Amino acid sequence: MKTIAIDKAVEMIPDGASVMIGGFMGIGTPQALMDELVRQQKRNLTVIGNDTSVPGNGIGKLVSGGVVGKAIVSHIGLNPETQAKMNAGEIEVELVPQGTLIERIRAAGFGLGGILTPTGVGTVVEEGKRKLEVDGRQYLVEPPLPADFALVEAFLSDYYGNLTYALTARNFNPVMAMAAATVIVDAAHVVPVGMISPDNVVTPAVLVDYLIAHN
Repeated sequence: MKTIAIDKAVEMIPDGASVMIGGFMGIGTPQALMDELVRQQKRNLTVIGNDTSVPGNGIGKLVSGGVVGKAIVSHIGLNPETQAKMNAGEIEVELVPQGTLIERIRAAGFGLGGILTPTGVGTVVEEGKRKLEVDGRQYLVEPPLPADFALVEAFLSDYYGNLTYALTARNFNPVMAMAAATVIVDAAHVVPVGMISPDNVVTPAVLVDYLIAHN
């Protein structure tokens, strides 16, 4: 794990990259990294997250800033800007049932070839997808969902990059840290090694590539 300035971290993310972003309606989303993506005018990113939050918060900042080319989310949040841009064809939105979304991400992180889920069977969700029958029940075959980068917010990090999360901000962050090629973490507090009990480590340092260094 390396410490890195926030501008240098975001410079590594090229236009057109796929980026997982932790959080649920902005809770657990690394807000400073959102601001920096907008400041650097990144474009055409495929953003993978639970939702697009609201204008001015979390992924909503990226929508307002013209950063998002495609969003893979379980819902658009309470964001009229996403709706307007989706209807105008300015943003592609792929809606994935929430449980299916996180399980596809988990599958990528654990090296699985996909998941079987009954969610969406008999609905428009199954269009164009493989189905399998197991013990008389139909399942959709959903592929793993990896990404080039994961942007993660943690509550605590030690100097090695072991992470813990605060309450519901834990949401998507630990699973996304498993599934991306490069993991960039913004932690609210950085503490000496040994301050985080091994039993309390949720994301081990081996998964973290870069930790944002704040002055």
